[in-house]
Amino acid sequence: MIYTYAYPRPAVTVDIITIKNREYILLIERKNHPFKNSWALPGGFVDIDEDIDTAAYRELKEETSIHDISLNQFRTFGEPGRDPRGRTISIVYYGDLYNTNQNIKACDDAKNLKWFPFNNLPELAFDHNKILESFILYYKKSS
Repeated sequence: MIYTYAYPRPAVTVDIITIKNREYILLIERKNHPFKNSWALPGGFVDIDEDIDTAAYRELKEETSIHDISLNQFRTFGEPGRDPRGRTISIVYYGDLYNTNQNIKACDDAKNLKWFPFNNLPELAFDHNKILESFILYYKKSS
């Protein structure tokens, strides 16, 4: 390829904060390493030929079966060391789940899911506690 560079390239992921009743956040229990059996935000890697917004909707549906939700970009997190698999930058999305008639269930690489109150979150995988602390401050200010 003509325009390649000798610089290492980070991976890009999406993480999704799903909110119910303005007080609960949906978390998945990870089925695989790293952080196997830990709680985390639903999300995953963006495919090489995939739009970032499309990746967010795809990952949420793959891990939770949620398909009827409007997502917005919150913020990007890219601190080195946030993912033990290598340099990873995550674009975080959020959405309020109004249609609770969906068949919400753990799928793909999520072995379980659970709604947690904003004020009683468990220790999370990766830097997801930091992400949620930042988001909750933003969300409460915007309410």
